[in-house]
Order: sequence, then structure tokens, then C-alpha cells
Amino acid sequence: MSLALFIARRIYKGEDAAGAQVSRPAVWIAMWGIAIGLAVMMIAVSVIVGFKQEVRDKIVGFGAHLQVSNLNATTFYESLPIPVDSTLWHTLKADADISHVQRYSTKAGMIKTADAFQGILLKGVGPEYDAGFLKEHLCEGEFPSFSDTTSSNKVVLSRALADKLKLKLGDKIDTYFFQENIRARRLLIAGIYQTDLSEYDNLFLMTDIYTVNRLNQWTTKQASGLELTLHDYGCLDEATWRIGDQLQKRESRAGEELCVRNIEQLNPGIFAWLGILDVNIWVILVLMIGVAGFTMISGLLILIIERTSMIGVLKSLGADNRTIRHLFLWFAAFLIGRGMLWGNVIGLTFYFLQRYGGVFKLDPSTYYMDTVPVSFNLGLFLLLNVGTLLASVGMLIGPSYLITRIRPADSMRYE
Repeated sequence: MSLALFIARRIYKGEDAAGAQVSRPAVWIAMWGIAIGLAVMMIAVSVIVGFKQEVRDKIVGFGAHLQVSNLNATTFYESLPIPVDSTLWHTLKADADISHVQRYSTKAGMIKTADAFQGILLKGVGPEYDAGFLKEHLCEGEFPSFSDTTSSNKVVLSRALADKLKLKLGDKIDTYFFQENIRARRLLIAGIYQTDLSEYDNLFLMTDIYTVNRLNQWTTKQASGLELTLHDYGCLDEATWRIGDQLQKRESRAGEELCVRNIEQLNPGIFAWLGILDVNIWVILVLMIGVAGFTMISGLLILIIERTSMIGVLKSLGADNRTIRHLFLWFAAFLIGRGMLWGNVIGLTFYFLQRYGGVFKLDPSTYYMDTVPVSFNLGLFLLLNVGTLLASVGMLIGPSYLITRIRPADSMRYE
């Protein structure tokens, strides 16, 4: 063990320096500055990462990772068919990056009640549809097993639409769709869900693909598109371009051109907003590391000033400036370690309380969820700890050179 580390451990364990009249408050302020700074960084990263993941998962739940649709459908509400033959289906199912493929068809229309009306987008799905997301957010009723060969006349709609139109489970609703003429359908409310994602909750009604295809006057071999779920979100961009290039080489019998778009391309506004949150993370990290570092610098300088006599004695005994600098850096590292320990305790306590207790609430109409979301990532947790330690110790290297200005002859008389 080096001399600097040995002396630093003796001082730290004996609370010698921390017991001094001036240095004790400074040491505690520096230590708690590290603790609070690390805790704030952990909470901020946990909340922002959790928020982004929650919003992303909700968007994926409504529309999967990728959508294959007709290139000539220039707007979200315009529905043009694509042929869904066995060759296309098996080609996509065989792709190593794709975990699930499902059809969908859409038809824009309107719900009319006795005293209100609302524009909607009727979305038809087949028996292969993965309803896990909507079942998880189901408030009342059930999610029917929709068929692609018969009409169920059942729909699942959101709590937001039900409250706005004063509808309840089991009600029959009149829907109207416009093409060459007005077509009406009376549908039964079989389930009500709530995701708090207003852009989708206020728009979609879920029903069977057979009903929507009949409204569009399409065959059973046609659909508005295919939704593709990936094994790994990290390969989203690569899979989009690769599958898009692959589908462009296919020639459709009717001449339809297929295009592939991912959820980030379909929802640019939401994902641009989520991207801005990354800037907030960096601002918080820089500010907290700066505050924690400067409190440690002030504490170190006070320790050096109070320990001037000890520095003089060590120099007179033959210790060089490098050894004494390392002594104080080791002592500061011990204080930083203690502060980081308390910071981790505070940060993890907040995480578990919020994760399993939902202590802090949000307005779902603004934030798309009713509680503050949190996410624990072991890699980010370790990176924050290592980064805080290195940044804090690194900021102390410069001030530690003050020791080189202290002369033994003067320091021996210092009080």
C-alpha cells in the first residue's frame, strides 16, 4: 500500500480531518453535494428513459414497429389496398428480424349519437392480430376474437371516446362512412380501453377486417397494409430500409407499389419531442456534476488550508508534492464514495417507491400517462456512478496543486 493511501485511510477512518472546526461542515456539504447530485441524475435519467419507453411502447402497441402500405396512399386517413398473397406473407414471416406479421384495414367515418358526433377511423384486424397491448389497457368488456370471413358487428373503443359521446359497454352505435354514397353500420361496443395516448384514443375504433374490407369494397385478399413487429427496436432503421428495398423488387399483379415506414417516420412530431428530452438529460447531468464538483473543490481547499502544518511536517520528513497531492486526492475519493453511496440509496429508493407504489401522479391528458414512469437500466446506472467518480476526482486534480506552493519553513509556523 502506498504512503499516500495509508495516511488518507488513517485520516478518513479516524475522522481526524472531518473533526476540525472549519473543515467538518465543508466536508459534509461536499459529501452531500455529491449524494444529492448523483441522486438527481439517477432520478432524471430513470424518469426520462422511462417516459420515452412508455410513450414508444404505446405507439408500437397501436401500430407495430413497421407498416407496409400502398405508396400512393398520400395521407394517413386515405386507404388504398395492397394485395396480401401467400408469397408476400411468407417472405415477411421468414425475415430474421421480424417476430410478427398482421393485416389491417382502415376506413374513415363518423359516429353520430342523439346529441353529438365524432370523426373516427375504423380499423379492422384479423385473427392473427396481437391484442396483448389493448387487452392490457382494457377497462371494461373484452377484446373479441375478430374473424376475416364473417362480420362480428362488434367494436372496441377508448374511454375518451366513450366519455365524450356518453357511451357505455353494450351500447349500439351508428357509424357512417362516405365513398360514392353514405354507408351506415350499427355496431355493438364489446370493450372499452384506456391508453391515455390521446392522438390514438380519440380516433380509433377496432373491429374485424371483414367489415372494413366490405365498406372499402375490397376482397379478402386485400388490406390497407401489414404491421410488422421486430425482435429488436435497435434495428428499426436498418430493417426499414432493407425490407423496403426488398419489397420494391416485387411486382404486384395490379401494379401497386409498396412502401415501408417505421413508427418514427409515421409519428415525426411525437418522436421529435421525445428526442428533445435527451437534451434535458445532458443539461441536468452537466449541471449536477458541476455543482457536485465545485462543492468538492471548496471542501478540498479548506482541508488543504487546515492541514498546512501537516503538509509542512510531511515535506520536512521527505515526502514530495506528488505524494501529498495523492494523499488529499485519496481522502477526497473516500468522501466522494460515501456521498455516492447515499446518492444511490436515495435514487434507488425513489425508483422502487415510484415503480411499485406510483407515488407521483401526472395529468394523462398532457403526459399520455397517469403516473411518473421510471426505468432501471443497469448499464446507465453503472455509467452514472463511474462518470460521477471520475469527473469529481478529475476536477480536484487542478486545485490539489496548491500543495506545491506550501513551503515547510512557513507551514511549520502556520496555525
